[in-house]
Amino acid sequence: MAATFAMRLGLDRLRFKKVDKVVALSVIGGVLLAWVVVVALDAMQAFVGEINDVGTGDYTLAKAVAYILLTVPRRMYQYFAYGALIGGLMGMGALAASGELTALRAAGMSKLRICASVVLALTILTAFVALMGEVVAPRAQQKAESLMQTAKNRDIAIGKGGTLWARDGDTVINAKRSRLRANKGGPQTIELSDVRVFEFTAIGQLSALSIAKTATHVNGEWTLSDVRRTEFEGRSATSRTEQTAQWKSQLDPNVLAVSAIHPEYLSMNDLARNIDYMNRNRQDATSYKLAYWGRIFYPLNVLVLAFCAVPFAFGSLRTGGLGKRLFMGMALAISYYFFQKSVVSMGAVYNFNLAVVNALPSLLLAVAAFVYFRRNA
Repeated sequence: MAATFAMRLGLDRLRFKKVDKVVALSVIGGVLLAWVVVVALDAMQAFVGEINDVGTGDYTLAKAVAYILLTVPRRMYQYFAYGALIGGLMGMGALAASGELTALRAAGMSKLRICASVVLALTILTAFVALMGEVVAPRAQQKAESLMQTAKNRDIAIGKGGTLWARDGDTVINAKRSRLRANKGGPQTIELSDVRVFEFTAIGQLSALSIAKTATHVNGEWTLSDVRRTEFEGRSATSRTEQTAQWKSQLDPNVLAVSAIHPEYLSMNDLARNIDYMNRNRQDATSYKLAYWGRIFYPLNVLVLAFCAVPFAFGSLRTGGLGKRLFMGMALAISYYFFQKSVVSMGAVYNFNLAVVNALPSLLLAVAAFVYFRRNA
């Protein structure tokens, strides 16, 4: 009797593994399809925009294509959550349409257990995307921005970690960090940190080096703060320090602002380094903290969205078509996107703990899903 019971227990486990495989194949197939379509549409829209800039400087059609291809890993990371939600709806809808979902329910599987199969199927894929977003996407995005800016404006280039290089006549500027600043009633400008200004003679000899803590553009002029300037003449060098100094440069702050790497495009390592630097220098690091905690909770957001997509497959979507599933998925994704952005933005404005406000939308959505499963077991 014990052997028979053990055998039955083993068969039950095998049956559940087969069920997980059936659900996984259907869901992952739908996710990959939806993911590819969403990323392709976004890349195509971006490519159409880049075509308008072909011919600017050395920016050719081939470089526009290369730029878009380099941004694909970032777009894949950015849109995977919505691809997972819509694809999850498509996969579960396919199971419902074929009657397999009804068979699973008739066999005694609860809605929560089927949902767990969906989440299990997406966990490995989500881990892979999160790793890609941390390792591949930031580097590819930085290369893409450097390629585009160097081609459109030969005097600007972006290095590793968002380091900015620019040229203004016989002067070369390097900033280890660049940060976008929002001006009331005006466009975004840029603040440069850890600035080095190399001044060369007409024959290419270094004539002066200025090292400044920051460089800001105010009232049409650049101002350096905490400056140490060293001038070279022959074999001698003289140095002096100044609290602030005017920097006569024709660099357009709007062009530099466009060249800056957005915090959400940086890796967690770069974000952590920038946060530490700005905290040590008593600067506002909110934008980098938001991007950092957004990266931390990215897997949770993806899995919660997929978790909440399952209830639709048991209800009205069982008799609905592909269009209806896509509509419901996009409606839920868009609603969640605005809800999450609103909660995170309010938390930043009122100085709430950014880790809590980033986790709160996903936790609320997960609680709502659990309440549904409890009432509709």
